[in-house]
Amino acid sequence: MAAVTDTAILLLVSAPILRSVVKETLEHAGYSVFAAGDLGTAVDKLKESKPDLLMISPYVEDMSGYDAATYLRTKCPGVRVLVLSGLMDDDRIQNRLTIQGFEVFPTPFTAAELVEKVKAVLQKAG
Repeated sequence: MAAVTDTAILLLVSAPILRSVVKETLEHAGYSVFAAGDLGTAVDKLKESKPDLLMISPYVEDMSGYDAATYLRTKCPGVRVLVLSGLMDDDRIQNRLTIQGFEVFPTPFTAAELVEKVKAVLQKAG
């Protein structure tokens, strides 16, 4: 789907399936999403454009998401940051966990909840 807003999001998540599901969800909501699985790719994306929001997982490769976000803010001062610390309620993720008999806590968030949180973060004063 083509972006229906002029809002750009840099998504930095190492886990390919979570990165794919979140990217798809946000694009479906009309955002332009630039996905990266590692810090180097994220830095390269920042050279191309300045995002309105950085969404990042708590850990990226072998570093904390906090450290990665702090570093990326030196490249893009003032960018809003949303730490994505849970899992989405999506069959592609849940089926993998269920097959292995894994329990999940806290409860996964829905696509609608994610989109609402993104809107709320973007509306806050920078």
